[in-house]
Amino acid sequence: MSFSAWVALAVVIATIYGLIKRYETRLVLLLAGLVMCCCSLDPMAAFEQFDKSMTNRALIISICSSMGFAACVTLTKCDLHLVSLLTKPLNKLGILLLPCCMLVTGVASLAIGSLAGLCAAIGPTLIALMLRAGFRPAIAAAAIISATLPNYWSPGSTDNILVAQLAGIPVMEQINHISFNILILFGLCIVALTTICFIFGDYKKGGFQQSINEKGLIRPLPELPQHPNLLKAFAPLLPVVLLFVISLWFPKVKMSVATAMLIGFIYVIFVTRSNPAELVKKFFDGMGSGYGSIIGLIIAAGVFAAGLRSCGVVSGFIDFLKDSSEIAKLGGSFGPYILGVMTGSGNAAAFAFCESVVPHAAEFGMKIQDLGFLTCLSATLGRVSSPLAAGVILIAGIAGTSPLEVIKRSAPVSLTAIAFTLLLV
Repeated sequence: MSFSAWVALAVVIATIYGLIKRYETRLVLLLAGLVMCCCSLDPMAAFEQFDKSMTNRALIISICSSMGFAACVTLTKCDLHLVSLLTKPLNKLGILLLPCCMLVTGVASLAIGSLAGLCAAIGPTLIALMLRAGFRPAIAAAAIISATLPNYWSPGSTDNILVAQLAGIPVMEQINHISFNILILFGLCIVALTTICFIFGDYKKGGFQQSINEKGLIRPLPELPQHPNLLKAFAPLLPVVLLFVISLWFPKVKMSVATAMLIGFIYVIFVTRSNPAELVKKFFDGMGSGYGSIIGLIIAAGVFAAGLRSCGVVSGFIDFLKDSSEIAKLGGSFGPYILGVMTGSGNAAAFAFCESVVPHAAEFGMKIQDLGFLTCLSATLGRVSSPLAAGVILIAGIAGTSPLEVIKRSAPVSLTAIAFTLLLV
């Protein structure tokens, strides 16, 4: 190995340490990328990549508009109307409540992309429902975090947007490409977690003593509407439905993600009869937050990948993966998964691998859409298998249990899904 490769190895180890210690992710990735570029005597590569990433038109338009719309939905509490509508039919289902709660969470994940945000919105209601029905807190929490794969059907998913941009295809084409796989994997996750529930003995009619105790719920229940408004409940799903309908039945009409989000935003104004000036302000605040949090992370991951390229790590890794598409599949799945587990961040792991390895998918005998999907999915599943993930810590706190108890249930589900995905792509 060359001197720069040894430096890169040391920097990568230091980067993983920094992410595990929960230092600012963007700072860690930016600094690591800059150090590697400087050590390879090509410091301008980091700055050039920074410029390139921060002006990526496709990513900025889709992500910022999605985050702006999400902020308006939260402000008007349309998301709570959706949660209330979805949870009302779930009483007195017994053991079937577990798969039903996962189905409800999956639908909600279409509208709420953030794991922590989804747990905060839907967790208290479903967790309380499951505890009262006789489930242990750990399995109730695992049911929420193991049911987020339907978010890949959302055109606002940052993973879909990034992979589509790398492949040079529209977001809806990427979604259509992976839709059937997601359906299969989501069903597999439901079956796997239900099986784990039986193995651990996590359901008992009449409940467990610690489950009945309301003090276990350390987070208060949200004030859900007693009578959810159907029009308001539909608002978070409107852009998703609109894009699917147009892409399937009116393919000649080219509608961007931003256009769908703006139509959804207008719908929210009329349905909620909120102050338009206040909503417009919130929409643009959400766009700014999306750029800072999501695009900022993509920029930092791009600089980190530029550092790896400058040190020759990417080319060496690619040469290794070229030998077999099976090796590429394993590297593109368990690499992001392990990094996701170690850091508690699915985005950081996915974006770093996507920027450095996925563009070379053709050299491994794979399509960018497939390797990108495998990479992002594995990183996402790594996040829900990590006791460091904010969403896992939050949902464990809501259920009044330990994050480690939760991932004892969620990690086997994630590994099963990854193993099955290797057969699909």
